[in-house]
Amino acid sequence: MMPAPETTPKRAAIMQPTFLPWCGYFALMDAVDLFVFLDDVQFDKRSWQQRNRIKTPNGVIWLTVPVLTKGRRDQTIAEAEIQPGTKFPDAMWRTIEMNFAKAPFADRYLPKLQEIIASQSSRIGELNMAVVNWMAGEFGISTPTVRASQTPVSSVKADRLVELCQANGVTDYLSPPGSKAYLEESDAFESAGISLDYFDYTHPEYAQLHGAFEPYMSALDLLVNEGPEARQILRSGIKT
Repeated sequence: MMPAPETTPKRAAIMQPTFLPWCGYFALMDAVDLFVFLDDVQFDKRSWQQRNRIKTPNGVIWLTVPVLTKGRRDQTIAEAEIQPGTKFPDAMWRTIEMNFAKAPFADRYLPKLQEIIASQSSRIGELNMAVVNWMAGEFGISTPTVRASQTPVSSVKADRLVELCQANGVTDYLSPPGSKAYLEESDAFESAGISLDYFDYTHPEYAQLHGAFEPYMSALDLLVNEGPEARQILRSGIKT
């Protein structure tokens, strides 16, 4: 009898597709073997799903993608549509361009980002995933991604995450610390034989425009200011 092949542990993270995420999002993505976009949960208006922050000479501002929400309270991220007939994306792009124009690597990254934002479909989930995958590539992150909406599960909370892990052959789950409270109320991971760990990350400092360092901006800020050094800086915040 041939011996059974060894199974290689697969570590995964599961996160909602957010707009222009912060550094910790990409550091988590870089720390796993598989990244699952949780795009089949309810869309949350005025959340990270449709907006993020950048630094300007006049302080921190929000960049917000307008999304159709009236009469669509139960829509998922995958279903949510970008509102047509607005100044998006042109007005947002002028804001990005104006505030990052003097960044050392603006010319390297901004044209492609503009192309992605202008050419994406009408759905916020599609836009967010396209932007995340592009930014990950620029950080040198090659972690494969899948969508939860392509692996429908019926359970909720911790059980939902476990089902997604099982569907993708995951043996180790790496969670953002913000989920700790509700995950520790459940024994779902233990019962399924999937190890559960929490991602420990401290925001690194880097060269930044417009005065004193401001953490928790979109990771676009790190890219345009540090260029090829961005990945090393990103990883420096991971606690081992």
